[in-house]
Parts: sequence; C-alpha cells; structure tokens
Amino acid sequence: MAVAFFDLDRTLLAANSASLWVRRELALGHISRWEALRASMLLTRYHLGFVAMQDVLLRATALLTGSDAKALEARSADFYAEAVRGQYRPGALVALEAHREAGDRLVLLTSSSGYLSDLVARELRLDGVLCNRFEVDAAGLHTGRPLGAVCFGEGKRFYAEATAKDAGVPLSACAFYTDSYSDLPVLEVVGRPVVVNPDHRLRREARRRGWPVVDWGVPPGGATPSVPPSPPLVPSTGP
Repeated sequence: MAVAFFDLDRTLLAANSASLWVRRELALGHISRWEALRASMLLTRYHLGFVAMQDVLLRATALLTGSDAKALEARSADFYAEAVRGQYRPGALVALEAHREAGDRLVLLTSSSGYLSDLVARELRLDGVLCNRFEVDAAGLHTGRPLGAVCFGEGKRFYAEATAKDAGVPLSACAFYTDSYSDLPVLEVVGRPVVVNPDHRLRREARRRGWPVVDWGVPPGGATPSVPPSPPLVPSTGP
C-alpha cells in the first residue's frame, strides 16, 4: 500500500473554492463588501510578495473569532451542495479510482478548511483529510486560532510526512497531485509527483524537472459555478 495525496482547488476541482465561497457569502449578505474587500486586499498583498500565505491564513482564521462553528458548518454544507459538488474534474475521478483499485490510501492534502474538506472526503470516499482546522471553545465559538500547524507549503510537507510514517510507507513510495507552485515542498519529496492543470510557475518547474503534466479536464458544462452573481473578487481563504 502507498499513499496518494491530492490537492483540492484547481486539482480535484476545476475551480477555486475559496473564491466561490467569498462571492457566495457576499451575495447572500453573510459578509459585508468591506470584509470581502479586506480579504481581497490581503490576497493581493500575498501575490505581490508583501505577505506570506501562512500569514494570510492565520489572519483569516483570526477573523472567525467569536463566530458559531455549527453555523459555519451548516453554511459550508449548503455551499458544497450548491457550488462545489459539480466542480470535480473528470480526470480526477479516474485517477482516484485507479489508486483505489491499486489498494492505495487516498488522502486529501489541502489548505481548505475542515468544514469543506470533510464533505469532499465523504463524497469521494477518501481515507484521510489533511487540511486547516479551527479551534472551538466550550461554547461552540471559534477562538480565532488554528488547530495545529497551518496546512500550506512546508506545513503540507509536515502533514504528508507524518501521514506516510503512520501508514508505514516512505514518501518515495507516495504520489502527490497538485496544480500549485506553492506545493513544491511536497512535490520534491514524493516518489511520484504529478502536476495537474498547473499554474505557469509550476508548469515551468515541472518541465525543468521532468515531472509529468496532465490535464484532467473540466466537468460537463464547464467550470462555471452555480453561485449567485456578484462582483469578481480576488480568491480568499474559504470555508
């Protein structure tokens, strides 16, 4: 048995769930335009190199302080059913089944939250979920702090190493599928790195290193999300 790790946004999914989430939350009135703009500005600073993504995720987690965990879980379930479930790439489903038939352990490795990631894992019958989770107090409210290390970049590598160790297999026997250059720390240590519909930096890196690049396609009807219309926003950390 080996472990096959899968990124979520723009890998298993043809869309970025965080961007869909912010658009939907704004359209439904769950967040204000100022909150949406603040999230967009933070992501813009990241893309310009002024702030690290780990800081972005920590700040986004802090914004949850005092909010009800059950309410966010319920909103995430509605969001998944309406905007995410139809976004799976056809090639992703084929790859999952191939690894399942080979007896491999299927693990989601994503920077998305547990609220969304657990729904994905249930739908796709995955064996494990490595993601960002939030601390909740005795009253069921978010404290604004993450549970454990942030699952991004080197944090993803930390979680992948721990999972492979628990499974009793070396990372050299494992696979990882992703679209993002930020996942380079994991791609560099697995035995089977596979680049899926990559961003331009990762495509260039994959060409340099000789990594396979695959196109998993888009869902029937394209990748247009079924979310209420709203002004376009820079992707933010999602549910």
